Amino acid sequence: MEQPTVGILHPGSMGAAVAACAAANAASVLWCEARRSPASADRAAQFGLTPVAKLPELLDRSDIVISLCPPAAAEDLAHDVAGCRFAGTYVEANAINPARIQRIADLFGPETTIVDGGVVGSPPVHGKTPTLFLSGPAAATAQVEALFVGTAVRTAVLGTEIGKASALKLAYASFQKTSRVLVALSIGLAREHDVDQELIDIASRRSDSYLAEPEYIAKTAARAWRWGPEMEEVADALTDVGLPPDMLRAAASTLARWHDAKDNAELTLADALDRLSNP
Repeated sequence: MEQPTVGILHPGSMGAAVAACAAANAASVLWCEARRSPASADRAAQFGLTPVAKLPELLDRSDIVISLCPPAAAEDLAHDVAGCRFAGTYVEANAINPARIQRIADLFGPETTIVDGGVVGSPPVHGKTPTLFLSGPAAATAQVEALFVGTAVRTAVLGTEIGKASALKLAYASFQKTSRVLVALSIGLAREHDVDQELIDIASRRSDSYLAEPEYIAKTAARAWRWGPEMEEVADALTDVGLPPDMLRAAASTLARWHDAKDNAELTLADALDRLSNP
């Protein structure tokens, strides 16, 4: 089977590294120089990507285009691609919500096949092996998977429904990235009172991720009537030392949705999640 030509939009730290992996199973990997920074050009050269001058040229030559850009730019970039009537497979791999991926899909005509993608993990360099989750038409997702066979990018297909890959990416990111911000606030508060090392010592005794313990959600709901006010106390303490309290206020507001579950030892995971979405 003839190897496809791939276009990458745009070669940021993730995009360039993913494109370099795709090059192992592609005829060539193109990137567009127009309006890109010197840093982008340096990355593209580092990873051996082939430059083209204008977007229409990249689209005319590419069988598969992978969009990996800052989330805010995803729809504008898709508009540009759709305006050129790209006839191939468009992999929307940005960290955007399912409604946005559907809006993007609606921009394109029947000549374009849309694949929803979401990268979980760090760029595939220095031994890192991220996973590219995919959803969309089976033939197209298989075509994208074939690009990464034998490379540092793993792939997993979630089905044919557009939006599944984006939903999984955002669900994971909501925990992974928010938890890092909470770490900064926790250690920042402890440092202001000169107990940061003690906090780290306590945390080091537990290495598991709460994300892998969904059964604890029901217990959280049953204790929310106590934990909510505690989060308000934390927010006040953060304010007192000049740290932003907003995330803790939001946590308290979320816990308030479980107020009626007070000390309910019979609450199930499904019940707790239902109450969270339908207070």
